[in-house]
Amino acid sequence: MKKEITFREKDEVTMNLLHYFVTQQNYNPVIVHGVSDEIWLENMGQDYKIIRIVSRYIHNNEQLKFDLYKCQQIVKKLRVKTLSWKMPVLNIYVDLGDSVDLVDKTNMIKNVFLPNFKNIKKNYLKEAFPDIDEKTKHSEEGVDLFVKITEDINKKNYRDSNRLSKIFAKKYPFVTYAIIIICVVVFAMMYIFGNGSTDNLTLLSFGANLDVAVINGEYYRLFTSMFLHIGFIHLLFNMYSLLIIGQQVESFFGKWKYLFIYIFSGISGGLLSICFTHNTISAGASGAIFGLLGALLYFGYNYRNYLGNVIRSQIIPIIIINLIIGFTSTGIDNFAHIGGLIGGIISAMAMGVPDKSSKQDRINGFIVAIIYIVFVGYLAFVGI
Repeated sequence: MKKEITFREKDEVTMNLLHYFVTQQNYNPVIVHGVSDEIWLENMGQDYKIIRIVSRYIHNNEQLKFDLYKCQQIVKKLRVKTLSWKMPVLNIYVDLGDSVDLVDKTNMIKNVFLPNFKNIKKNYLKEAFPDIDEKTKHSEEGVDLFVKITEDINKKNYRDSNRLSKIFAKKYPFVTYAIIIICVVVFAMMYIFGNGSTDNLTLLSFGANLDVAVINGEYYRLFTSMFLHIGFIHLLFNMYSLLIIGQQVESFFGKWKYLFIYIFSGISGGLLSICFTHNTISAGASGAIFGLLGALLYFGYNYRNYLGNVIRSQIIPIIIINLIIGFTSTGIDNFAHIGGLIGGIISAMAMGVPDKSSKQDRINGFIVAIIYIVFVGYLAFVGI
């Protein structure tokens, strides 16, 4: 006996909304455990970070109140997971009782009732998403509509999967290996052509950072000092850190953007160092490496749906622990670390995160980078 599959009007509304937000507005499904008859979608680049489509019947205000309370609790968890200060939510209800009073209880949650698309032009959704009426018109109905929507969403998910695979795929770290080789060769040369890596005159002759020398015109030291190291342990620790962190950042940003981030961060660290550290020779790649951590932090924030746990459990603790060690130990130029960290975040903004940063975001990043360098340069040469 053949059975016919029938779709209720609210089912077609739900399918149309899902299709629109996923394929037209680039929202992605969020897996939320313990919920039923509702769909959660996220896009951190939109005004409404979360779209929630509720298809179950809400028959009175008490049930609505409980539903909104549950929504708020889930949003709190998502904010922690995605490191978001604010997370505006658009609740779309497709089946409400006549006695339900749908009002907004909080500025962060907007509630909308959409039983059908007949009067969509009078609905708030039209104001928030001007093309929604046009993009939700389909000639298909029932099973045919379900098949079309499923196919379109699967195609979009396939494209997204391929795109993310390319971004997160491990790539050969040419630049990282080249920097390590340069640092090791320079370290050896200090022993071959000088008195070793711990000798002050040798360090200065090879381009170590010193505030008096830089202020008097030897600006190259801001660049050369990031390839010098004081002692074998210093070299070993920095090269190991560079190997671990550098290849990851190079993989995410690409070799040329990575090289810019590294150099900008090293110079930024050197500038901040001479602002606050006087008559002291400093050298090392640690300022640039902190910049790579800053770039990794910026990248992870933009991909926080995928790397939110990594940011909280690994990147931020590493940064904090190393800064604490720098402030509580002698012989560590912590201002170079801080300057490098700031420089890494800013230069990552200027270079842009693959598939996330717009042209305007990158322009803003370059503007911030110029303002920052001018400001720190002023402090270094004039202000302090």
